[in-house]
Amino acid sequence: MSNPTEIANRYIALWNETDAGKRRALIAKAWTEDANYVDPLMKGEGHQGIDAMIAGVQQRFAGHRFALRGTPEGHNDRVRFSWSLANGETPVAHGTDFAVVTGDGKLKAVTGFLDQSV
Repeated sequence: MSNPTEIANRYIALWNETDAGKRRALIAKAWTEDANYVDPLMKGEGHQGIDAMIAGVQQRFAGHRFALRGTPEGHNDRVRFSWSLANGETPVAHGTDFAVVTGDGKLKAVTGFLDQSV
């Protein structure tokens, strides 16, 4: 498995990328073509579905940025990391995501859990 911190940093970077073309390129590098994402509020399948989902979050929370919280952990083909979403110092949401990754570190599936949200 690739380094869990590198995987989590790539993941957070694509959630923060507001240029649609650059974000799609990051998704193509970081996710498998058949990847999926699910949390209590939304889900996305494949590169297009994941891109549309991220664009929707960026529209709803314009000016907000995701950041890692703590140190990502991994074993076998699994990675766990926590994140926050804020516009300034006070987060509007934070949670923990669990990812299944390929041997080369691409995301195959992510399941998100919200610890706090607006």
